[in-house]
Amino acid sequence: MMTKQHFGLSHVPLSPAVRAGDFIYISGQVPVGGDGTVIIGGIEAQTKQVMENIKSALALAGAELSDVVKTFVILEDAREFAAFNKTYATYFPENPPARTTIESRLMIDIKIEIEAIAYKPL
Repeated sequence: MMTKQHFGLSHVPLSPAVRAGDFIYISGQVPVGGDGTVIIGGIEAQTKQVMENIKSALALAGAELSDVVKTFVILEDAREFAAFNKTYATYFPENPPARTTIESRLMIDIKIEIEAIAYKPL
């Protein structure tokens, strides 16, 4: 029987991380710091914060970035793709996960949101 576990807390109705069997699903992470406010800076700074938030959510479920098999990236402005990609690549220097990247307006005034799926056998 597959188990399901929820990790972390949020001020909105979601779990930052959910483990379902050997997979860990990370909710869309946004560029907010530990105090809950959006960090100041361009796409590079916001991408870095989002990736750090993903690392933290993964850690709650006992996983790390090397366990990520798929990401879904939403950019507020596709013209910032190259700058985003440069920063993103530093987090996956070898064997990067599969990825989808789209441009869309986001729920709050931010430049990026990323969700992730990791595979970490129990």
